[in-house]
Amino acid sequence: MLTNFFNSRKLDKQLATQRPRLYRLANSWCGDAMLADDLVQETLKKALIKQDQLNDFSRFEAWLFRILHNCWMEYLRAKKPALDIDDVDIQMDETAEAQLTEQQIVARVRQTIAILPLTQRQVITLVDLEGASYSEVSEILDIPLGTVMSRLSRARAMLKQRLTNIRPTNTSYEDTHRHLRSVK
Repeated sequence: MLTNFFNSRKLDKQLATQRPRLYRLANSWCGDAMLADDLVQETLKKALIKQDQLNDFSRFEAWLFRILHNCWMEYLRAKKPALDIDDVDIQMDETAEAQLTEQQIVARVRQTIAILPLTQRQVITLVDLEGASYSEVSEILDIPLGTVMSRLSRARAMLKQRLTNIRPTNTSYEDTHRHLRSVK
């Protein structure tokens, strides 16, 4: 019992001398003087509680710094930044309503293209949907270039006539025209 008393006194003295070093280390880790002081207090408390785990007094500093490290890790785990859902700025490129509107427009364009005469449907799908040039379409369908242009003109006019009322109110004609051309 007397040796424990002397060991305890020796430990108290060593802890007191190590306190400034522990504080400097903790402060360098966290950058907050008050938190560093709390970490040192927690380290000293745990060192006193677990002093029987110190088998080799020559490794006292390493043991003490390890306790400080563990206290710091516990603090970080407990204070892991939690993101408040109210603070999250949710930014969506498209809303569900916009996606539904787009799907409806696509369906309407497809229906309108489906009622075009086959010759016009072939030309408009090759040029506007597949991006083929007039000369490529002429070659693919084995028709004159002028016929490609006239069929395309008639098909676009019919699409314009049937689809002008589906244009969203907040977009310009150019946006709708571009949109209609990009439907696949």
